[in-house]
Amino acid sequence: MQDNIYEKIRANPKYQQLKSTRNTYGWVMTVLMLVVYYGFISIIAFDKTFLAKPLGATGVTTIGMPIGLAVILFTIIITGIYVRRANTEFDALKEEIIKEAK
Repeated sequence: MQDNIYEKIRANPKYQQLKSTRNTYGWVMTVLMLVVYYGFISIIAFDKTFLAKPLGATGVTTIGMPIGLAVILFTIIITGIYVRRANTEFDALKEEIIKEAK
């Protein structure tokens, strides 16, 4: 009986749509994160003087600090965006597929 449900789910076009959409979305988010992270690492590697410039006249904080903080915040934000979409759109579609299979 379980195998029959699995076959129904795999044959459902909504399941194929869910797989495709989720995988594409995951890859887009991954590429975004990699670009931001490795962009920051590249600046560290190739232009340390840019990151070492002081922000204000007093020179206590450098430009690198807010950029590093922005990378961390970006990570938190895109994780939240992914989780929100997964919990709403992807889970709703998953529930429809399960209902149709039963």
